[in-house]
Amino acid sequence: MHTPTEAATLLTVPESWLRRQAGQRKLPCTFLGRHLRFSDADLQAIITAGARPARTTSRRPRRD
Repeated sequence: MHTPTEAATLLTVPESWLRRQAGQRKLPCTFLGRHLRFSDADLQAIITAGARPARTTSRRPRRD
């Protein structure tokens, strides 16, 4: 079982995104009491589904 920090590192996603998605039950995960954990199977399912945080777009300055 992996902690959210470990799972985020393995998945190369922000930990905050991973916690938010798991908290909303949008990603496979396990809660042991109040502790969030990810199994190897959970991580594989996330990878297979291609779940990734949305990329932010930077805006170019407006031309006057």
